[in-house]
Amino acid sequence: MKPTTRRTLAAVVTGVAAAVGAAVTPAAAIPVPVPLDGAETALGMELPEVAGELPVPTAGAPEGPRYVEGRLLPERTLPQLPVHGGLPGVDLRQPVPHVLGDEFDHAGVDAPAAEVRTLAPGLSLDAPLTAPNPEALGLPSPKLPEAGVLAPVVQTVPVADLGVGPGL
Repeated sequence: MKPTTRRTLAAVVTGVAAAVGAAVTPAAAIPVPVPLDGAETALGMELPEVAGELPVPTAGAPEGPRYVEGRLLPERTLPQLPVHGGLPGVDLRQPVPHVLGDEFDHAGVDAPAAEVRTLAPGLSLDAPLTAPNPEALGLPSPKLPEAGVLAPVVQTVPVADLGVGPGL
């Protein structure tokens, strides 16, 4: 293959990889509009405007087991599985019939989808034997078995904005 052909192919592959990487986000949310225009026309009144966002969870790669000196089994026998997703978002605009005076006739809530990072529970076990002991002719010694549960983790930072004003 000629050097120019290789360079062109490398440039195309790099461009495609960059486009795919930019298109995929860790916590992608699908917008969900709620159509109420027909009900407004039929009822002859202003109804709330509602739109939502539904997150798409994605599973990550689990962290592999760690081997520790002095143990027969790895530290994380059953590793924790990371899952990235999000909390659903909502955008609501509600007409208010001049409750707060003549200046304010609409109230609005905007709570965008927030990213959520989680780790599933894991398990850590150790055998009831020690590692081979050279002083005991290479035989392992008995010991109490060990078992531990790795606690699940949930991390998120939700935000919301509440506002009132004329014709939000």
